[in-house]
Amino acid sequence: MQSNSFLRLHHKPWCKIRTIKMYNYRICYCFRLRYRPASNEPSDGLKKVFKKYSGEVGAMGLEQLQHFMSEVQGEADAVAAAQTVLERSKEFRLLKRKGVSLDAFFHYLSSNENSPLLPVVHQDMTAPLSHYFIFTGHNSYLTGNQLTSDCSDQPIRTALLRGVRGIELDVWPNSNHDDINVLHGRTLTTPVKLIDCLRTIREYAFASSPYPLIITLEDHLNTTLRAKLASMMNQIFGDLLYVPNTEHIETFPSPEDLKMKILVSTKPPTEYLEEPKMPRDKDTEAQGGAEDEAWGEEIVHQKPEIGDISKVFEHKQSEEFQDEEDHDEIIERPHEAADYRHLISIPARKKIGGLTETLKTDSNQVGRLSLSEQVFEKATIHHGNEIIRFTKNNLLRIYPRGTRFASSNCNPMHGWMYGAQMVAFNMQGYARSLWVMQGMFRANGGCGYVKKPDFLLDTEEVHIFDPKAELPVKKILKVKVFMGDGWRFDYSKTHFDRYSPPDFYTRVGIAGVPADSRMERTNAIEDNWTPMWDKEFEFKLRVPELAVLRIEVHEYDMSEKDDFAGQICLPVWELRRGIRAVRLCDRKGDLLPSVRLLMQFNFA
Repeated sequence: MQSNSFLRLHHKPWCKIRTIKMYNYRICYCFRLRYRPASNEPSDGLKKVFKKYSGEVGAMGLEQLQHFMSEVQGEADAVAAAQTVLERSKEFRLLKRKGVSLDAFFHYLSSNENSPLLPVVHQDMTAPLSHYFIFTGHNSYLTGNQLTSDCSDQPIRTALLRGVRGIELDVWPNSNHDDINVLHGRTLTTPVKLIDCLRTIREYAFASSPYPLIITLEDHLNTTLRAKLASMMNQIFGDLLYVPNTEHIETFPSPEDLKMKILVSTKPPTEYLEEPKMPRDKDTEAQGGAEDEAWGEEIVHQKPEIGDISKVFEHKQSEEFQDEEDHDEIIERPHEAADYRHLISIPARKKIGGLTETLKTDSNQVGRLSLSEQVFEKATIHHGNEIIRFTKNNLLRIYPRGTRFASSNCNPMHGWMYGAQMVAFNMQGYARSLWVMQGMFRANGGCGYVKKPDFLLDTEEVHIFDPKAELPVKKILKVKVFMGDGWRFDYSKTHFDRYSPPDFYTRVGIAGVPADSRMERTNAIEDNWTPMWDKEFEFKLRVPELAVLRIEVHEYDMSEKDDFAGQICLPVWELRRGIRAVRLCDRKGDLLPSVRLLMQFNFA
């Protein structure tokens, strides 16, 4: 019987893998270097764990498995968990007469069923919508950069399949002013028809989650086209549209109440004094730039300069303080576009005077406020308490600064630690910030809604959370990286290095409040497709409720930039204790077919 290692999973989570032959690499057409085959054995650290519970017998019976499941894995029902392992081991003919063999034990640890997260919605979903972080996209129709890429309904489809619950559409008149396009205005992006986007949303809105989908409209239409937009939405979405019974909502409904519903959020109807113009600004094409590394620049916490920021907030027409939904010259026509107004279930709040005035809560009506990343960062210096108080009942949307032409993103933690529910991201900006965003929303079964910590909902003056304060350590997370495998199945033997097997190392760290954020790394294991590190790290966490575990694997290259070999981010507060099979993703966040790490998580 062949030995079993990490599983190449296609249909069954417990299938065997093929035997790996010796690796040969050609050098200068004359010589061949031979390297030992990739190991199908567990690391020394895993063997020690097995030996501790199997003893001299070399196999785990039901009683030993129960002890392992209880003491190491933290399983609530250790008897049932142990019985499952025994049954699966028997199914795959790995069960010895005296119990589970090392092969069977390794088989179980490496399976998909031994995931670090439970794929179930477990949080209370009956609180108001404002009590949740919401997986939110920015300019959801763009296929690439913010200036010249194509607009399409396909990025919307992709986002919805990934669990995104907030889609943004910028709606503009077409050249004949008789139909509606979606595009990034005043750029060279090519438009897509609104009706195509709406049909795609209708088809995929609830493909990955039954919880409400919010469509944020950046509206540049006249009254006639707004009426046409309302007609389109009513016709395409039908009963899926949530239409509130009253124009003024005092408290948002809950995600549970809004299951399988589509909500529209925009400013109340207004009309242009003249038709909106969309000049193409070619000068902006040369601005911006790529991120520092192929897999994205390192995440940092911005330290905004205090300066005299009062001017930003006290002048209503300041360029920074205007948000994406600010129109050109407009006047209110509340009696017009009644059907359109009727569709708006989450009204966008108008900015009134300075930020202090804007953030005042209205007990009679809730809504949504949008701030640019840049304005928000400055606002937290003097208005942090007001922002947290505002976001208890109202929605706050943070969108990327205008100079992120390459569709990069900010550190989302800065928004979350002040209670901002909708940190809007460029979902095509595949880099570390997006990985952290994806990691946050792997929580709660990946449904796109994550309950905010209680301390962000306690708005009593003496209790308001201050992420900049010196906070005591609440928990200690211990992470042990045993080994990795799967690259040999998913990549060619010369993908990482033409002349030898790869030299993998793992980076492990925390994205969270500034005091919790740091990265560590293992050493590089040379010339090995199945690296074994058996390395443990310890992270002191002051705010574990907002901590995301970052895991990256790279291939060390002495002469060039290290190669990317996989990543995953996981919500710390949902990690299952014990030794778990951690599957890695590519840069986009899609799971690699075979690549995974065996890691152990413990809390103190």
